[in-house]
Amino acid sequence: MPSGTVTAAPLAPPPGVAASPDAPPPPGAQAAAPPAGPTVIAEPVAPPAPPPPVATGGRSSVVGSWDARDATGANCKVTLSSTPALDLYRATATGCPNKDLARVSAWDFRDGEVYLYQPGGSVAARLRQGGGGLEGALTKSGAALALNR
Repeated sequence: MPSGTVTAAPLAPPPGVAASPDAPPPPGAQAAAPPAGPTVIAEPVAPPAPPPPVATGGRSSVVGSWDARDATGANCKVTLSSTPALDLYRATATGCPNKDLARVSAWDFRDGEVYLYQPGGSVAARLRQGGGGLEGALTKSGAALALNR
């Protein structure tokens, strides 16, 4: 058996192949200097913008109790609820002498208008915001109708 000293050192990569970034440099190689020039720091990605707030004058602004006055001057209470009723929202009318208004059971807010519905889906009245309340007309008669807080 031959006797002698054995030394170990990592081998250099084959020509045309880059060394692994975590491998130690081969013997006699100089450590690579960092590239010259400005240091670029990546900006954090901004979170997505929150959804726009509900526009004032929308559905939520008309929920609640209203004093209704028809063209004859008769008064009653109409309550527009935020409770869903199929594709609409629940509504109640109490003490209304007008039969069409007394039967209101649902409502919706579409295209800037409040629609009051009777059972079966017929529109009892259409109203727009204005004058500090809601103003419009009963559908069958065309008589004026105003709802105020």
